[in-house]
Amino acid sequence: MLIWAGLLVLVAVVIFFVRYPYMLRGLKHVYLKGHVTSYISDFAGYPRRRVANGKVQAWPEHRFYNRLPLSKRLERFNEKYGTVAYLVIKDDSILLEKYYKGYTADSLSNSFSMAKSITMLLLAKAIKDGFIRGLDQKLKDFVPGIQGPYADSVTLRHLAMMAGGTDWDENYYSPLSITAESYFSDDLDALMLSRVHFVNPPGKRWFYSSGDTQFLGMAIVRATGKSLADYLSESFWQPMGMRREAWWNTDRPGGMEKTFCCIASNARDFARFGKLMMHKGNWNGTQLVDTALVDEMIRPQLPGMPRYGLQWWLFEHKGVRGYTMRGHLGQYVMVVPSENTIIVRLGQRKPASKPGTYARDFFVYLDEGLKLARQAGTK
Repeated sequence: MLIWAGLLVLVAVVIFFVRYPYMLRGLKHVYLKGHVTSYISDFAGYPRRRVANGKVQAWPEHRFYNRLPLSKRLERFNEKYGTVAYLVIKDDSILLEKYYKGYTADSLSNSFSMAKSITMLLLAKAIKDGFIRGLDQKLKDFVPGIQGPYADSVTLRHLAMMAGGTDWDENYYSPLSITAESYFSDDLDALMLSRVHFVNPPGKRWFYSSGDTQFLGMAIVRATGKSLADYLSESFWQPMGMRREAWWNTDRPGGMEKTFCCIASNARDFARFGKLMMHKGNWNGTQLVDTALVDEMIRPQLPGMPRYGLQWWLFEHKGVRGYTMRGHLGQYVMVVPSENTIIVRLGQRKPASKPGTYARDFFVYLDEGLKLARQAGTK
């Protein structure tokens, strides 16, 4: 009887992995390592493509660099939620930087969905370079194999504003969701074209979907004829003088980048995208992307969803407005133009939050960073 029970279990396991072959990769890289979701150092376990840097441009240090104390409130949050890096940049100079858990200024960390904001900048660059006519060009011009009753109507703008109308399931903790499958897939293009369908009218309803960003990445690759990592290197990583090279995870060696996530870099270099946006796409005198497109990215796109632009999150808090890159587990690059301040937090955990809202840690990191920036401004 026990033999038959064992055989039945074995057959069930085989059937499961035949139906969900990507789960073998999930078991190897996440679940058998004691995690229930992806984590900030997991990038090293997956195929990846190098994002080359060039001549390094050092961040200037503020005259009060690391001289202002962190509040007990901030330190409690840093400890509770596993912060590994916290930076405050005031007037384009680093005012404060602190590292934890053995991390340093050179340590790499998974961007998670902060990569979506970088992908949007690559889309803007592809438009500036003439590879793409504009945001309102059809996705089918680049990815003709997309499916669903509304596939012919979907534009790049619809995807950028998270209103593509797909049947995507954005779930980071279910191993059976399309989000998990895309994270572990070894053929993202095939997955997107076979499993994701445009089933709702595009441009009507905001629905956060990593699939929308993956389709944007596919369009950029096909329009430019370049890998996303190479295009990122020549468009931003080298011109912006990044501190060190980065890595972008791919589905397989030499394959497609996980556009919706997974750029491994450090806090100082992630912060440079905040500076680029603060200066409306201009980097130290060179216009890398058009100002008009930057303005579009940080403008609410849909009525009833004031917290999202084009692959950039928007916020208003205590009379302060800004925008942010935002990633799973609490990765943030916050930009507050009125205060000429950028705040970066990278870490291992964050409190739970409802879709389309901010977890409470976000506002603690924002408040405490602004407090430090204002102190420096009055001294």
